[in-house]
Amino acid sequence: MHDAPLIFTLVGGIVLAFVFAAIAHRLKLPILAGYLFAGVVAGPFTPGFVADGALAHQLAELGVVLLMFGVGLHFSLKDLLAVKAIAIPGALGQMAVATVLGLLLGWLVGWPFAQGFVFGLALSVASTVVLLRALDERRLMDTERGRLAVGWLIVEDLAMVLALVLLPAIGAASGDGQSGLSFGALFATVGLTLGKVALFIVLMLVVGKRVIPWLLKTVAHTGSRELFRLAVLAIALGVAFGAAGLFGVSFELGAFFAGMMMGESKLAHDAAEETLPLRDAFAVLFFVSIGMLFNYHVLLEHPFIVLAALAIIVIGKSAAALGIVLAFKRPLRTALTIAVSLAQIGEFSFILIGMGVSQNMVSREAQDVLLAAAIISILINPFIFKWLDRRLATVDAHESTGQDRSDAVPELQPAWHRTALSGHVVIAGYGQLGQLLGEKIRVLGVPLLILEEGEDRLELLHASGIEAIPGNASRDDVLDAANLPSARALIVTLPDAFENGEVIRVARMLNPSLRIIARADSSECKQHLDAQGADVVLLMEREMARVMVQHLDGEPVPV
Repeated sequence: MHDAPLIFTLVGGIVLAFVFAAIAHRLKLPILAGYLFAGVVAGPFTPGFVADGALAHQLAELGVVLLMFGVGLHFSLKDLLAVKAIAIPGALGQMAVATVLGLLLGWLVGWPFAQGFVFGLALSVASTVVLLRALDERRLMDTERGRLAVGWLIVEDLAMVLALVLLPAIGAASGDGQSGLSFGALFATVGLTLGKVALFIVLMLVVGKRVIPWLLKTVAHTGSRELFRLAVLAIALGVAFGAAGLFGVSFELGAFFAGMMMGESKLAHDAAEETLPLRDAFAVLFFVSIGMLFNYHVLLEHPFIVLAALAIIVIGKSAAALGIVLAFKRPLRTALTIAVSLAQIGEFSFILIGMGVSQNMVSREAQDVLLAAAIISILINPFIFKWLDRRLATVDAHESTGQDRSDAVPELQPAWHRTALSGHVVIAGYGQLGQLLGEKIRVLGVPLLILEEGEDRLELLHASGIEAIPGNASRDDVLDAANLPSARALIVTLPDAFENGEVIRVARMLNPSLRIIARADSSECKQHLDAQGADVVLLMEREMARVMVQHLDGEPVPV
């Protein structure tokens, strides 16, 4: 297959990712672990199948670009400016702490100053993909914590753009044996870089804000979904790569601004749906490409240096972020979320350390140490987030007695305490359908309990005096807290078919006689939910057709 390396790498990566992700799921491990292990198997340090690492990295880059484009679709300039007061000093301060700790580690093991500096700087920046994936799984992207985390990422991204521009100049000066850098040349380089970034941002805010929504609207009026899909991808990828080529801005930052400008259009939701399948597929290849870099020999040769680097990533960076967020008088739950989100490193770290090696500033040994620590940090990050999920109930109790929680979610019910309600109706999901159902059930005077994890919706429930259990409804502990053995019925309204199926399966185990009603968006989804034990599954399109026919015949239809 050497005559088709792209197909070889793409197919091999996806197939291996699927196999090991299924094994990880079976063992109740994070699916992320399966992706990383697939990369290790496909990498050059293990026998058998070896994928093309350079091609895998380029494919993974597409996943990062589409991911940042999707994030931009849900953000506005107002959201970004709202967190600048903490994101800018916070990100820079946390990066400074991590860099100093890396320098200290380098000094302890006898590395040159330049190597320790680049190594520390590489330890300071979090992986965009890992962080956004964790936030998206917990539906935190549209919350105050999510906006702060993304703002923090953008600042780190801009700092890395500057670092990647300056590093070759510093490396060249060091290689020529010069005693110091020309500060005039250095300031000129910094000024040129910042000028290009500023020009790109101004261009996107002035021109892109008008042109991109107009172009999307024009294409949508053609009535061709295929053309609309191509337009979305062309804008996302074209702006990202144009930004990198013309302005020296990273692909990720270019894609983020393209998404943010497209978010001004009323078609932003449709655009997000079009990119979702490609984004998820290429994001998987990102983790596979990282696993391919893992050289297990470094764990045998330098175990203590790897552990020290891992401690800087997981403990040092997190402690710095936690302290900074708390210093800005933000709730402890916000500080903990930001700290845990940043307890890993990824793509920018690999690029930076790779450039350091090419400039003869960093040894291969230091590069292997960083890669090993990075992969371990990515692997354990989901476990740290699970720990955080369990700790937040305790944090909420602490904050409610001491600190100001004006921007936190006022949770009436700790996530792990069972409700005292009996004979109640439980609604899983408080989106538009869940809210309509809740209104009707309250009018009937039936006790109501909502399972919801979105902070904005939890605030709405609190304001309405409706009891809610915060958390993902598919979690066993959340369903147990809903006291399903004493419930009258469960209505499942989540948009994800797999989550709905898991809710129904667990609920049926907790109460075999419980009446369960669920929504479905397709015949396949209905069959899946029926198989999991739902009593009634309403196919949305079928119900809509029935109501339309009633209107057609002039029959009164209750709303």
